[in-house]
Amino acid sequence: MVEERPWEVREALATVRSPWLTLIGERLQDPQGQIHDYWRVEKADSVIILPLHRGDLLLPPRQYRPGVGAYTWDFPGGRLPVGAKPEAIAPVILQRELGVNAAEIVTLSPLNPDGWLINSAFSNQRLYGFIAHLSPDAVMPAATLGGCYPFTPSGVAQLCQQLTCLQCRAILLEYCLAQAPGCPPP
Repeated sequence: MVEERPWEVREALATVRSPWLTLIGERLQDPQGQIHDYWRVEKADSVIILPLHRGDLLLPPRQYRPGVGAYTWDFPGGRLPVGAKPEAIAPVILQRELGVNAAEIVTLSPLNPDGWLINSAFSNQRLYGFIAHLSPDAVMPAATLGGCYPFTPSGVAQLCQQLTCLQCRAILLEYCLAQAPGCPPP
């Protein structure tokens, strides 16, 4: 087996920081001695929650996404502040996006306690997914409830047709894979 040596940073070209992302430009040298200019974005980690209430998946109202120029369905989610624990942020996100009080969350289970690395040639971040089972007695405020899909094979298939967010789709399908064999959509 050939030993894989890491590339070496030869020079920092630029670093631009904001609360949500950092743009980094570097001059790298590969193991063969070739020099490459490489630019990447380091994003804040994300938390996405699948809220289940009385057998239904709940979504907040559609949001306008400037990057795609359209209103989209997304599960409740948001960026993870530096130093914050994903499980501590999930109830805050549910309150903000669905009006769910922490007392109405019966269980909050991580799908991936270490987070999935969302990595491409251009961007890096971690994605933490949670399943929130809400009390059957919880009342969802009409102003914060945008969509409701039954957690059944046909309901999940219909929702998958509506979700454009790849991270939301990944969390939903990962949860389906962990459930009964009939859950994943056909």
